[in-house]
Amino acid sequence: MLMPLIKALYDPHTALPEDSMVYERTLEEVNRYSLGSQMFTLLHQQGKWAEVPVFVQERLQQLLDETRCLNFFIRNQQDQILRQFEAAGISVIPLKGVRFAEKYFGHFGARATSDIDVLIQKSELGSAIQCLKSLGFVIEEERSPSHFHWSFSKRLPSSSIPLTVELHWNVLVEQTSNINMSEFWEQATPFASYQHVKELSVYHTFYMICLHGWSHYMDSPKYYIDIMQMIHRHGGDISFETLFQDAASHQTLKRIHRTLVNVYGHFPHLGDVKELPVSYKKGSSPSGSRYLVTLANKIINKFFNFDSASHTLVAMFHTLSQLVNSRFSSRIKKF
Repeated sequence: MLMPLIKALYDPHTALPEDSMVYERTLEEVNRYSLGSQMFTLLHQQGKWAEVPVFVQERLQQLLDETRCLNFFIRNQQDQILRQFEAAGISVIPLKGVRFAEKYFGHFGARATSDIDVLIQKSELGSAIQCLKSLGFVIEEERSPSHFHWSFSKRLPSSSIPLTVELHWNVLVEQTSNINMSEFWEQATPFASYQHVKELSVYHTFYMICLHGWSHYMDSPKYYIDIMQMIHRHGGDISFETLFQDAASHQTLKRIHRTLVNVYGHFPHLGDVKELPVSYKKGSSPSGSRYLVTLANKIINKFFNFDSASHTLVAMFHTLSQLVNSRFSSRIKKF
């Protein structure tokens, strides 16, 4: 029920639902996917806040307040990390999170986040880890050799859930593409008054967001919202021609195609905002069991959405390694 509401927020030719029961079911999905702050923000940005029932307004306001409190804390923690990296001369780029919410949705509290993601140079991984540990992030996640990020957490006095920082040096599992991260760094722009802290260009942010959605099987409406928001607000800064050329060179073309065809298929009005130079079925929805369709899509994404056979084999090996490690860890915990 949530996707029609999202469509009404972006497509000027689609009206908001009128049935209160529809909104009740929609709020259940909003809670499930932590989209309250985004729904609040988009309803206001589109001038449609007054058109939704009062009980929806009250619930979204509550969810926004909760997100703002959490994001304020996370932003404070991220600022400490950035200052520490700056002092150590470590190049770093904030990914997603509060900075993405601020730049692309208009406010740091406009999009829920639960952790901190930063991009670093792989050669500076050791120094970055030492900086994080000096700030209390001493709980290390078991690292997979082929993975592209490493997580460190610290316990919080007032929460049973620790705060996690993910150190990324790539945007995909290593050896599943020919992506060149130096291109991301070269086009990054200065952030605030820092010398070593940068932020991705709009173009590379969009590239990263598409790959991020693909890696999560586009299994949450938030991935559609992120991509649509960037197209609506910064479509002029995104060249699909350049994106497809780069993706072909990086051997990520199938992943980018699949992601954008998926988004444009669900929200065909995007063709009026920014034309997609790839054919897609407008408003199409696959027939058959929803569970089986979802499972089939995940299998295709996981193993058959690569531009080369070698990348497919690496992806299969990576998945197998994760399964073996998780089962081994589980047995150790039980023992």
